[in-house]
Amino acid sequence: MSASQKLDQAEVPSGAESPPDSGGRVRAALTLGSVLLGYLIVPMAMSGTSVALPRIAADLGGSGGALQWVVTGYFLAASCLMLIAGSLGDLFGRRRIFAVGAVLYVVSTAAAAFAPHVLVLDAARTLSGVGAAGVMAGGGAILGSTFEGPARTRAFAMVGTTVGVGLAFGPTFAGWLVSALGWRAMFGAFAGVGLLLVAGTLVLRESAAEHRPRFDLPGTIAFVLGIIGLMYGTNQVASAGWTSPRVLGCLAAGLVMLAVFVALERRSDHPVLDLALLRGGPFTGWLLAALTTAVGTVGVLVYLPTYLQGAGDFSAGDAGTLMLAMTLPVLAVPPLAGKLVNQGMSARLLITLAIALIAGGNAWMTVLAPESGAAQLIGPLVLIGVGNGLAAALIDAQAMEHVAPDRIGMASGLLNTARGGANALVLAVFGAALISLMQSEVGGREQAGRVAAGDLDGGSRAFLAEQYTDAWHAVLWTVTALCVLSGLMIHRLVGSGRPVSSTAGPAETALPEEG
Repeated sequence: MSASQKLDQAEVPSGAESPPDSGGRVRAALTLGSVLLGYLIVPMAMSGTSVALPRIAADLGGSGGALQWVVTGYFLAASCLMLIAGSLGDLFGRRRIFAVGAVLYVVSTAAAAFAPHVLVLDAARTLSGVGAAGVMAGGGAILGSTFEGPARTRAFAMVGTTVGVGLAFGPTFAGWLVSALGWRAMFGAFAGVGLLLVAGTLVLRESAAEHRPRFDLPGTIAFVLGIIGLMYGTNQVASAGWTSPRVLGCLAAGLVMLAVFVALERRSDHPVLDLALLRGGPFTGWLLAALTTAVGTVGVLVYLPTYLQGAGDFSAGDAGTLMLAMTLPVLAVPPLAGKLVNQGMSARLLITLAIALIAGGNAWMTVLAPESGAAQLIGPLVLIGVGNGLAAALIDAQAMEHVAPDRIGMASGLLNTARGGANALVLAVFGAALISLMQSEVGGREQAGRVAAGDLDGGSRAFLAEQYTDAWHAVLWTVTALCVLSGLMIHRLVGSGRPVSSTAGPAETALPEEG
């Protein structure tokens, strides 16, 4: 049955006629536009806010930890709660969770713009992260339940492009606003765009699981505490070291709470996470692909500009321009990948190719040296960017094909939680690994930390640059090996089952064909 035929059979209010095909296409386009707006501003707020930290420090003061929480609080809240928000959407309505998240995002971001103290700003940013979780998980679930088949593939390809735009240009947009109007104006602009997001919720159609059991509060608490323990502990590694009691205590507590979470979910009749999703089938493969993409891309994206400026001869502007070789493919590739899948190319083949490109790019990046110029680095950056773009187009759309309709919100939340949590953990582990590899050679952990931050003035610059480069090479080869092993597992898992047919409500009219 075609998508338009399903639309004709949709339930409509009493006395109303089924909407015409053109009306369905208009609603589909408005739905997509509203969700994409959320997928634009949430990543922009993630990647762009760090640019404002020096201005915030000058205006509000505060310790380094309190300032860093302006970024960390947002990221942590969003990562911890996306799974919860997705499951709540299945229970109480995906549009409702999306709308609540959008309103909370706008209100708390506006509060951040007027914050009189850094602790108030921290609280507002953390609440913004809670709202972002509702927008991201709710938006993915709305697309998963609204579109199917080729239309779903195109929709999630657009999501990949939009997220890429947000992450890539968030710092540029935020930097311009902060320089021209100040950091408060930056938060005000994010809140203003958020009002459009709230208005867009009026066109969304509600959907939820057919059977709505009570909410799994014990599982939710255990999951949140587990993720907080792991993420907080990992974020302390760079400053305290892997053997610090604080780090080990947080990591151990996080693992214990996640073990408790698994035990609770196994016994629950209404789990916040249905563990059947993780039993080695295709969904597990696509989830692993999301994790692997983070492992293979985030470290280079965030830490390479620091290396280029510290050990190399790049200016900040030159380093940023070079990184476009990695970010621009994330904008251009997803629509092409979506079209290839819709024309019959194997998604399994494409995701295997994507991971292989990411692995190859990291291996090629080992040409990195203090004297490296743009000509030596463009090639590996393009490979990583193309692989990232392919993965961004495929993962969510293909994963949703293997999820029962009643679990779409849960699956969307899990994918976003895994992606966000992996990004945060990779950032922490990548930096900590660089420091750990250098500390015995450069005179201690403190000096290694300064070198990893791009400060090579505490000794012989040539010697420190050599140690910095050796540490980079070791980490890059490790990332390459992890991507290769993961790629083999992904290839096996994603081909191990058939898609789940949709039976929960109508799918909207397909999106207009590309081109």
